Amino acid sequence: MTQQTSQRQTVSRSRWSAALVSAFGGPVGGFLWIGAGRPALASLVVISILSFAIIYIGFPVLPGVDLARLANLSSIGLMIIWVALVVPFASRFKPAKWYAHGFWVLVFVLLSSTVPAVVIRSFLFQPFSIPSGSMVPTLQVGDHLFVSKFVYGYSRYSVPFGLLPIEGRIYGADVVVFKFPQDPRVDYIQRIAGLPGDRIQMVNGVLHINDVAVGLEDAGTFLYEERPAKLQRETLPGGVSHFVLDLADNSIGDNTRVFEVPEGHYFVLGDNRDNASDSRFTVGFVPYENLVGKAARLFWNSQGTDYSSRQTLDGSVSK
Repeated sequence: MTQQTSQRQTVSRSRWSAALVSAFGGPVGGFLWIGAGRPALASLVVISILSFAIIYIGFPVLPGVDLARLANLSSIGLMIIWVALVVPFASRFKPAKWYAHGFWVLVFVLLSSTVPAVVIRSFLFQPFSIPSGSMVPTLQVGDHLFVSKFVYGYSRYSVPFGLLPIEGRIYGADVVVFKFPQDPRVDYIQRIAGLPGDRIQMVNGVLHINDVAVGLEDAGTFLYEERPAKLQRETLPGGVSHFVLDLADNSIGDNTRVFEVPEGHYFVLGDNRDNASDSRFTVGFVPYENLVGKAARLFWNSQGTDYSSRQTLDGSVSK
């Protein structure tokens, strides 16, 4: 029996099994399966470095080229790359090491990919994409960004499926992702304009906080949906400024009633003031616990729109 087992271990893994394990377990799982420990470790280090580089550098864009459909196929593309990387080495190694057994391959794949991914998405950073123009010009359709989960602390919406058993938040603004109060399954991204206790009102298109108008000055034009729109710089109390878009005079959201923000809630606005469903309309006040995190950094735009000047969300915008 021992002789038969030893003989089997000297036989290389088949290309089909190496391809299957690599496709679903990545290069780490694939290399471990064929008995290549050092390549598995090297691939883990390289992938980790590339992942962190993406956060700070971002993916390049092809100006004017819409890659949204390719983005949806990115998982399949990665699976093909992993298979192509591992399979050529299948015949060069023998699965004689202890880590080449199926159980340990599964354990190491979970420890090197699934567990870190869940921890990072739940407590550090989570990627989101922008499907609409409610935050133009700060965020544009096709933008992909990371949201910082720890800036505002953690709530039951900080982890997948709302599994963290916390009511309210541990710690206790800025462009934020939050759960739509009327349907927590839906994510929204807008800017916090009113804090608990504030009185918020729009008067002739100018934001008023506690009966004081915020600074608003013209900043040229911005091409929105193939037509020029008025670009303005808005300066909030404390000196924080950002760009907003004015598509039309006397729109439905330019003059509102006074909104008194209740305790434990926030008032949010879209930067595209005439084309945003925000706290003036269906969103209403956003509960503190519905905050998922602060938009931290752009890392790609699938529609080929340059995002380098907006990458850190500091209020600058490319015209």
